Amino acid sequence: MAELGKKYCVYCLAEVSPLRFRCTECADIELCPECFSAGAEIGPPRRWHGYQLVDGGRFTLWGAEAEGGWSSREEQLLLDAIEQFGFGNWEDMAAHVGASRTPQEVMEHYVSMYIHGNLGKACIPDTIPNRVTDHTCPSGGPLSPSLTTPLPPLDISVAEQQQLGYMPLRDDYEIEYDQDAETLISGLSVNYDDDDVEIELKRAHVDMYVRKLKERQRRKNIARDYNLVPAFLGKDKKDKEKAPKRKITKEEKELRLKLRPLYQFMSCKEFEDFFENMHKERILRAKIRELQRYRRNGITKMEESAEYEAARHKREKRKENKNIASSKRGKEEGKEGEFAAIENLPGFELLSDREKVLCSSLNLSPARYVTVKTIIIKDHLQKRQGIPSKSRLPSYLDKVLKKRILNFLTESGWISRDAS
Repeated sequence: MAELGKKYCVYCLAEVSPLRFRCTECADIELCPECFSAGAEIGPPRRWHGYQLVDGGRFTLWGAEAEGGWSSREEQLLLDAIEQFGFGNWEDMAAHVGASRTPQEVMEHYVSMYIHGNLGKACIPDTIPNRVTDHTCPSGGPLSPSLTTPLPPLDISVAEQQQLGYMPLRDDYEIEYDQDAETLISGLSVNYDDDDVEIELKRAHVDMYVRKLKERQRRKNIARDYNLVPAFLGKDKKDKEKAPKRKITKEEKELRLKLRPLYQFMSCKEFEDFFENMHKERILRAKIRELQRYRRNGITKMEESAEYEAARHKREKRKENKNIASSKRGKEEGKEGEFAAIENLPGFELLSDREKVLCSSLNLSPARYVTVKTIIIKDHLQKRQGIPSKSRLPSYLDKVLKKRILNFLTESGWISRDAS
């Protein structure tokens, strides 16, 4: 009869008394806590079915070594009480748990098990963040030290201070960035009869003013970090002469100009490191391409590269000299071939280089050109002297040829433009 009174898990067949979980939708289905927590399924019962704790909450959560013998039902009431009444209201929490527990017992059990115990160590972080907004932090509100703490005064002379309009004791300038920013709050006043809309509007004005102050301070920090004031006064040139650095090429200067927008996001040292890293990257890429070229040409040792570079330099020099000689020869041949059609005709030696080009382009013999030129200049001189003359141009000279020759003689200064 004693064996018949025992209860067994339908999945692992282990004894489950006094604690077990019963399915509310299937008959005679009871699981041990281990199988229930693992989501075991056998036959019709499924893990999403409703389950009922069969014990009435009399078992202990913390084991037999826990002091006080708190049952699971009392633990549940304790958690409900801490959520309802809040930490510290131990009298109300003890009344909620039951008359058998005193406020001192409730406090000791909760602190020892849920705060200093394993559950508290796993759930409560070591450092609890402050949920209250700290308006004195560097990224806070108008009392932020980054806005109220002045920077060290600039190390400049009195004449330079007057030139900049700089006030060293206040670390301010006569003309600040967004000079009219103070007008946002200069007329604000807090009245007791202000409604919610007016209060929010005034807060918005204050927020706008704080953002302008932050932007003003950010620009001052950038000017300090990148030494913009000494650069404006011309002092940076002396510093550069004292501490010479690597010579910057034209391409690097152009790249610096393109990267100027990054100044507002990076400090001076960060930007210089970033630029130097980019320079090192270009050097490494060039070295890698050089090594790949050596490998393609069968060179596997650095000792062989010097001999290869010397031979390549000689080869390129010979090729360059050969190209120069061929280009000169081509120019001479081209110049001689340009006048090949008229160079053997009579009168060719009487023409200038420009006249040779003109005759070659018009396909006109030198003798005919000289004849036309003589007639046009003779008529021009007679007209300038007031002698009436009738031009008798050759029949082979059409209007197009005449216009081209007249323009050429006019541009050359043989005849004036009114005559043409």
